[in-house]
Amino acid sequence: MYNPSKISESIREFHADLTAIRRDIHTNPEHAYKEHRTAALVAERLKFYGVDEVHTGIGGTGVVGVIRGSRPGDRNVGLRADMDCLAMSEETKLPWASINKGFMHGCGHDGHTTMLLGAARYLAKTRNFSGNVFCVFQPAEEGQAGAKAMLDDGLLTRFPIHAFYGLHNAPWVALGTMAVRNGAMMAAADQIEITIEGKGGHGGMPQFSYDPILASAHVLTAIQSIASRNVDPADAVVVSICGIEGGVMGTYNVIPREVKMVGTVRTYRTETQQLVEQKLKLIVENTAAAFGATGKVKFTKGYPATINHKREAELAADVGRGIFGAENVITEIFPNTGGEDFAFFLQAVPGAYIWVGQKTDTSFPIHHSCYDFDDRIIPNGAGLLAAIAEKELA
Repeated sequence: MYNPSKISESIREFHADLTAIRRDIHTNPEHAYKEHRTAALVAERLKFYGVDEVHTGIGGTGVVGVIRGSRPGDRNVGLRADMDCLAMSEETKLPWASINKGFMHGCGHDGHTTMLLGAARYLAKTRNFSGNVFCVFQPAEEGQAGAKAMLDDGLLTRFPIHAFYGLHNAPWVALGTMAVRNGAMMAAADQIEITIEGKGGHGGMPQFSYDPILASAHVLTAIQSIASRNVDPADAVVVSICGIEGGVMGTYNVIPREVKMVGTVRTYRTETQQLVEQKLKLIVENTAAAFGATGKVKFTKGYPATINHKREAELAADVGRGIFGAENVITEIFPNTGGEDFAFFLQAVPGAYIWVGQKTDTSFPIHHSCYDFDDRIIPNGAGLLAAIAEKELA
């Protein structure tokens, strides 16, 4: 009988080596498309593990390792990890803290890379599958669309993947558990820029001006009606204004000519995304006009929603039950409103995106200056990836 737990137990034998790799990557974080040291380390490890082919420079600094099964087959599985860090300062004071000032692995990509290396080491040794496993180490996930860059660079032409899987550590899911669901896992992440242009003037004589600050205040309030009055309550949408700029602080009597606002829109459905863009433009233009100003919206689409495919999500959950235990696999969970560029892969290939829990009473959230990846989840995370590959290519 197939027993995925034996895979994670086998990987646990070299847990210490993987932990050392993870902490080395953490100490030396590299930002989008500059993951040269990390990519070189990955390539060196893959070769050392006996991976059949190692390809570098894909989509910039991406790496792909090819592992051939012991039996012939015409099906290929892709396993993905992201390698880049965040442009933020670390405050953990850990022995393996970042030595690159202003850069930090604050999202756990160092752990994801390490878990995929662990899976590759196991699969290259055992080769208990048919066909091929493609280990995809991706650059620039944090807002720079490294997944799309790899696709544009011919990833799927060079490595025809039939099912694609990725995972992410989850400080919002309990340690020792995993979560995967059919459908949306994470939201589309779009950017908005709003410009309200009025007529500046003297703060003591506002009747001679068209105040863009007043118009902006009404716009800011009105756009919240998109979620509450335009979108189905069973759906979900976030419209957040995260920055406002207008006037000069310290100048008390000048009404400015212009106010700018920036923010984000998060949705799970294309129809909702289109509705929000339409309503934003209507509200901004007409509300501004009511105050004698003009309003413009620039809506920039970012990462699409991360939508799991039914078959692959169910397969991942089934494999996970053999590793984490049936009671520790969560399939009924709300999607996250964060963005993830694995979404580009899932638009091109059937697959699933999985959360591996690391929440404890003392854990910090991702993108926090005191966050650190929990090395305890390495064997199960690596084992999950390896076991999924074996199951797909049985």
